Amino acid sequence: MATGRSFTLNTGAKIPAVGLGTWQSAPNEVYEAVLVAIKTGYRHIDTAFVYGNEAEVGKAIADSGVPREELFVTTKLWCTDHSKAAEALDVSLKNLGLDYVDLYLMHWPVSFAPGESLFPTLPDGSTAFDKSWDFCKTWELMQKLPKEKARAIGISNFSTVNLNILLESSICKVIPAVNQVELHPYLPQHKLLALCKEKGIHVTAYSPLGSTSAPLQNEPVVKAIAEKLGKTSPQILISWAVSRGTSVLPKSVTPDRVRSNFEDIVLSSEDVDAISQIYKTTQKRVVKPNWGIIFHDDDF
Repeated sequence: MATGRSFTLNTGAKIPAVGLGTWQSAPNEVYEAVLVAIKTGYRHIDTAFVYGNEAEVGKAIADSGVPREELFVTTKLWCTDHSKAAEALDVSLKNLGLDYVDLYLMHWPVSFAPGESLFPTLPDGSTAFDKSWDFCKTWELMQKLPKEKARAIGISNFSTVNLNILLESSICKVIPAVNQVELHPYLPQHKLLALCKEKGIHVTAYSPLGSTSAPLQNEPVVKAIAEKLGKTSPQILISWAVSRGTSVLPKSVTPDRVRSNFEDIVLSSEDVDAISQIYKTTQKRVVKPNWGIIFHDDDF
């Protein structure tokens, strides 16, 4: 069984430390994965409009038999909908079959040209941005979302530079509850973690295992700790993330891995420190779309 750890957001709500990520989980696979996760004990489920699987995630939640109030559900506002946050939230709620989400995130700090395509392009093939809009305007709209539909609002993929721009903006009346970012021993993001802690913003880690090819799982330090404790490398990496005060979103559609990933453990300070040294020899960001400068200050 998992430790059952959770963290308290600046809204007072509790966010479970280990959640199920559903990015890249196909609709025909994610239903079973979410169902297995909830039956295993997960109470934190993360999805997004752009994943194209909100309906299946919602159906699994409904079919799980677990009361809605016991679950923490996150979804995200996509880049083409920055100027219509309220309408986009309603679409996601309809997809999910839910009256509310516990957390609604601005998925990226970039605005795309609105339209039919989720990834609009110009004739030369480059991304079509909405240059009349910026993420501060998006946050202004998100702050107005009814709390009965979005219990908390937050951001995702914000660097320290963009976070400071948002926080220093005159329109920022609500401090984001969460910043969801890529975070693992190849990308520990010390500077961003420190800033978020200072501002009372909880950090959720995605891609905690490094990548689908999983070289991080084969790092000698990680393997040695796993063997010493009789655990798997993913369990060690997930537990490392929780030990830093971040919630974490391992993703899998394989039932055995979904169950195994939920078994986070309390690592010793020595083991945490040993894993925290990995970035000194290997640095890597996995998710890096070609949308201009988003990650200004990778601090490995």
